[in-house]
Amino acid sequence: MEKIILASNSPRRKEILAKSNIDFTVVKSNYEEESFKFYNESFIKKNSLYKALDVARRIDYTATVIGADTMVILKEGNSSVCLLKPQNYDEAFSMLKNLSGKTHKVVTSISLVKSPDLKDTTETVETFVTFRALEDDEIKKYIEIFNPLDKAGSYGIQDFLTQELEISPEFKKLMPNCKSFIEKIEGDYFNVMGISLDKLKEMLKL
Repeated sequence: MEKIILASNSPRRKEILAKSNIDFTVVKSNYEEESFKFYNESFIKKNSLYKALDVARRIDYTATVIGADTMVILKEGNSSVCLLKPQNYDEAFSMLKNLSGKTHKVVTSISLVKSPDLKDTTETVETFVTFRALEDDEIKKYIEIFNPLDKAGSYGIQDFLTQELEISPEFKKLMPNCKSFIEKIEGDYFNVMGISLDKLKEMLKL
């Protein structure tokens, strides 16, 4: 069977692929993904594709390389603003405060690149997430406990809900007097976590 390579060291993407029993190897991409203030589908597709291409060009055997990029997008007026990974506590607080009581979109781009011929394909998946209205103290406590500085949009869906959309045991334990921040999800849970398993399997023809 042809080898499958994940061009990412993301613990969340590795966890998702492991759940699916996909036999894969991790080869971290050296491509420095670009950050954008405003969302454009071509931008996110470029990031996922170039991550996969970097790895596909470096290996010397036949394989399918998976590249992925996830963006959290909030509509502000006529603009679609990208909520990137926060640089500090204040940025994390500001992002979560901005998401409070609103619906935002999470887009993940998935690219497959075949090695050695570098034939590629890229698709995107959208999920809509609605936050309930949040109190400032809830936001502060979440940041202090979960430290979401490595996550686009300053949150991880798995912090709040399991894949069955039940409240996360860790959240219940660490923030027992607080309800989940997530009020509603429309679409793929794993897409918000980092990569759509259903779309990936469809692309891999598994």
